[in-house]
Amino acid sequence: MNAILRTTETSDWITLVLFGSLLFVLIAKSLYYARFLNFVLLPFNNKYIFMYNKKERLLNRFHVLFTVFQVINTSLFLFLVYRYFIFSESNYSPYTYPTLLIALFIFTLFKIILQLTNGFIFGSKAIFTELIFKKMSYLNYGGIVLFLANVVLTYVNTEPKVVIFTAIILFVCVNVIGWVLVLKNYQNLIANYFFYFILYLCTLEIAPLVIMGSFLK
Repeated sequence: MNAILRTTETSDWITLVLFGSLLFVLIAKSLYYARFLNFVLLPFNNKYIFMYNKKERLLNRFHVLFTVFQVINTSLFLFLVYRYFIFSESNYSPYTYPTLLIALFIFTLFKIILQLTNGFIFGSKAIFTELIFKKMSYLNYGGIVLFLANVVLTYVNTEPKVVIFTAIILFVCVNVIGWVLVLKNYQNLIANYFFYFILYLCTLEIAPLVIMGSFLK
């Protein structure tokens, strides 16, 4: 039996990123333990949305901490997907992950500002703020799924395709649950302003994703 030379890549920086992102969760849990417990049950129980939807929705420290956690792990997940499906082990720049991280932070911030501006223009700031909070809450919960996927992809010797597609399916399911509940809560408003709802989807939901996808390519 001949020995096979296998090139391994250090994951030290990924470890630092994962532990760094986990610190945001630990801080959120220590400062807002009761809120954290409700947040953990978000896909199965809508109690978190009802309890924290009215006060300090977007600027609450718990929400901000989990948003940062989600962005860090989403960008890391995108990097790992790129590494397994597009790049070879030695054919990507050391600036790839920082670029993804900065781009995703800017994208998230720009999208929130754009939606709040749209709400201000149409005199529906409260509705848009509530809508953003609900969507971001489910998106942030999806960050937990991506964090677990990042841990498995980095440290567990398993088939990466299975982990990646399982994580994508779970991430999409969590956010579909959120969208279904949002549409259910606003079904009367959507029915009365269906044209504006379609315009909202095209300009503030679909278009930014297309732009972000083009940038990643």
